[in-house]
Amino acid sequence: MTSVGVVVIGRNEGNRLKESLLSAIGENRTVVYIDSGSTDGSVQLAQSLGVGVVELDLSIPFTAARARNTGFEHLLQMDPQIDFVQFVDGDCRIVQQWWDVALKKLQQNPEIVVVCGRRKEEFPNSSIYNRLCDIEWDTPIGEAKACGGDAMMRVSAFKSVGGFNPKLIAGEEPELCVRLRQAGGKIFRIDAPMTVHDAKISQFGQWWKRSLRAGHAYAEGSWLHGRSPERHWLKESRSIWFWGLILPVVALLAAWFTFGVSLLLLLLAYTLLTYRIYQSGHKRGLTASDARLYAIWCMLSKFPQLQGQLQFHFSRILRRQQQLVEYKNTSVVS
Repeated sequence: MTSVGVVVIGRNEGNRLKESLLSAIGENRTVVYIDSGSTDGSVQLAQSLGVGVVELDLSIPFTAARARNTGFEHLLQMDPQIDFVQFVDGDCRIVQQWWDVALKKLQQNPEIVVVCGRRKEEFPNSSIYNRLCDIEWDTPIGEAKACGGDAMMRVSAFKSVGGFNPKLIAGEEPELCVRLRQAGGKIFRIDAPMTVHDAKISQFGQWWKRSLRAGHAYAEGSWLHGRSPERHWLKESRSIWFWGLILPVVALLAAWFTFGVSLLLLLLAYTLLTYRIYQSGHKRGLTASDARLYAIWCMLSKFPQLQGQLQFHFSRILRRQQQLVEYKNTSVVS
């Protein structure tokens, strides 16, 4: 039977980790948990469930990419014959039907190197931010450009491109997918539930940090691969700069000479942007209320995303170590 490895990463995920590990354990599956300095007994919990455990050396800057690479290396030591590897975050549990569906897709299509499905938010109505996550993850079915942190990958393809870029503090999955596609592989999203996620975002500040991290990811991704034929995340980065900085600055500078008309035009421009995003969401099947919610917050996200872009470029110019952006409260056991 096909051998599958599972890499679970986490820090202070509490009971969510237990559910995640239990959903990963199964026949012909080798599971390893990579811990990043938990203080809630996560390591002991994982050991009690009989999975392999690796505690990261925290003297080296932590990234999720580094944790996943470490888990992959440990998996190969435990079982060198693994054909496929499922990556999953410790705040997610894997839907049991996913295993057969994902394996079948990979086994029947050698050109596909990554397969992902639907990540569903467990409590979408507990906050507007959780709802936004659920909407964000509802992406089109079929061949895709990228996957998220939960995905099943072909081991040979993952090894051939050197795995995740361990230096990236965000956006490591799409960056990996760029290299996989450049090597001739395909990324495919199938119409099947894959994982159930607990975003646990209840405050505006958490949403801001998450959006800031996205802006940082867009900046670094476009810096690394924006000059490639596919111009990875170049369009997204330019949009952030235009809507988050250039347009409002021009409107403010012109306000004196236009007797405030430029500010009214700025408001109109943001309204039109929001409406355009609303129409796009509605066309892809969102309800009117979800499309409206998503459009408003997408427009607002240009500002924290601009902050993320600025942070990346300042750190790059000053040659400073990129600092991890965390939006979850990882000190509280839940």
